Amino acid sequence: MKKASKQRPKEESRQYMPMQSSEGLGKRKIGIMGGTFDPVHYGHLVAAEEAYFSLGLSEVIFVPTGDSFHKEDLPVSQVEHRYNMTMLATLDNPHFRLSRIEIDRKAPSHTVDTLREMRHWFSPNGVCFHFITGLDAVLNIASWKEPEAIADLGKIVAVSRPGYNPQILDHLPDEIKQSLIPLEIPLLAISSTAIRNRVREGKSIRYLVPWPVEHYIYKSNLYYRNGW
Repeated sequence: MKKASKQRPKEESRQYMPMQSSEGLGKRKIGIMGGTFDPVHYGHLVAAEEAYFSLGLSEVIFVPTGDSFHKEDLPVSQVEHRYNMTMLATLDNPHFRLSRIEIDRKAPSHTVDTLREMRHWFSPNGVCFHFITGLDAVLNIASWKEPEAIADLGKIVAVSRPGYNPQILDHLPDEIKQSLIPLEIPLLAISSTAIRNRVREGKSIRYLVPWPVEHYIYKSNLYYRNGW
């Protein structure tokens, strides 16, 4: 008798399948939600959902980072753990999609490279990207690879964060500001760092992450090793 082979969860049907835009219908507005997602939590999901409805997006593609340039000196969970948690968290939302574009890339992940590659998924001038990230991250965007090119490739959605005043965005270069869209969301003081610390300290993370993600963290024994 043949042994049953282990099968990876069928996430392919939820991954984004590029579609050609029709003449006269204008550009499709696609949200891109990048992040380490270690773990993904309700703050990420609320931001993506609010952007979807407020900005009239066609969908939001979650892009877990692979070899993240910005966090190369910090401990990060294995990419498949982070990918699986993101898949579990977005599974029940019909307008959320998932992409392995950065996970499968051999080189370090840079936002500008990802957006350039994703442009080839669509017909020329058929899409307008909306890169969704936290206001705190946008403040450091000048240190990213080719920040002006990121602004040229689409809109930058700066999601409100507790303790940050949106007016501080006025100090960014004009090339960045012209593509900025500030987005107010219900302020959830949740961070992946705090969640990892709570797991390590034996505290509850219920209602901070979706239940399937909480179950996955405990089942996979994440965030206990090496003191984090």
